[in-house]
Amino acid sequence: MATNNDLNRKLRMALVGGGQGSFIGRVHCTAAVLDNRATLVAGALSSNPERAKASAPDYDIPANRAYGSYQELIESELNLPADERIDFVSIATPNFTHFEIAKAAVEAGFNVICDKPMTFDLAQAEELAAAVDQSNVVFAVSHNYTGYPLVRQAREMILNGELGEIQAVRSNYIQGWLRTRLETDEQKQAAWRTDPTKSGAAGCFGDIATHAYNLGRYMTGLLPAEISCHLKTFEEGRQLDDYGTAIIRFDNGGLGTVTASQISHGRENDLSIEIDGTLGAIQWRQEEPNQLIVRANGQPLKIYTRDPNAPFMNEAGASACRLPSGHPEAFFEAFANVYRSAYDAMIDRALEREYERQDTVFPNVHDGVEGMYFIQQCVASSAENGAWLPLFHERARR
Repeated sequence: MATNNDLNRKLRMALVGGGQGSFIGRVHCTAAVLDNRATLVAGALSSNPERAKASAPDYDIPANRAYGSYQELIESELNLPADERIDFVSIATPNFTHFEIAKAAVEAGFNVICDKPMTFDLAQAEELAAAVDQSNVVFAVSHNYTGYPLVRQAREMILNGELGEIQAVRSNYIQGWLRTRLETDEQKQAAWRTDPTKSGAAGCFGDIATHAYNLGRYMTGLLPAEISCHLKTFEEGRQLDDYGTAIIRFDNGGLGTVTASQISHGRENDLSIEIDGTLGAIQWRQEEPNQLIVRANGQPLKIYTRDPNAPFMNEAGASACRLPSGHPEAFFEAFANVYRSAYDAMIDRALEREYERQDTVFPNVHDGVEGMYFIQQCVASSAENGAWLPLFHERARR
């Protein structure tokens, strides 16, 4: 595994998006520097040049590297000496802008960490993946829930066969914040997520069901075969779905379900997953992320806690921990684990060493394509009253 000692310096980061009023930009910045392996040196923090530069002091970005647009950022950074310019760009902007920013960064030779969904539609995702293939950049997608220690613990248990053959996956992401039409009150986060010109073809399913689907794929390694989906807009006048459920057939004969809601009263950020195998079953919830429930018929219920020093923890789970047991680790640390894994690859690239591009610990461009294919096929299936449609994409992580 690469370390910063190999490079003898911190990686240099640029942030696109994250200006005043942003939530996820601050999360990216916090996660990126949590392990002291990177430093934020530049940014184009808003599509409004004045707001972009006004937001720079909030991140301690110097005025001469507070750019008015991502185009200015990339052009100016390329003109700097190699030992000063950025190593990677983090993209924390609405969906419809991801593609143009990411493609420009890739073509300029900069590594990228992009928020999800990766692009506006599947065609853009496939074009972006082709550009990544033609370059040697590291490209990560911030499916941050893959970074939780006990998610990685469970993944390793499943891939090692401890649960036997996986037969069923139930993944749910339930929220309630869009029970009323906040978008009509010009609430920033609601406005773009419910606007098909900015969010894409799906609302709730594009925003959070993609996380639930990705989590099941990441933890089990099962390849999808077909999907049947029903999407619904319950809040009258809203343009995109705010509830939906899908059934997935996996190529091993297993079944999966994905349910997502943004209109369930009292629910905050309840991502949960249950996985049934022939030898055992597991359950994990993002709102209680430091516990993993393991069940097997005829045996006592087991509750794995996040303890890097416990003998029951495997290497994947333990290496994702930062604190001793009993000290909760959660959202920022999980997000930072995606960055940390991507940094290892970035350092290998900087030192002209080979690095894994397909089966990475961090979600990569192939996962980004899969996510967009999932959205496209869900929308198409729902439009055909739940028709079964193919779900396997040639870029699927194997």
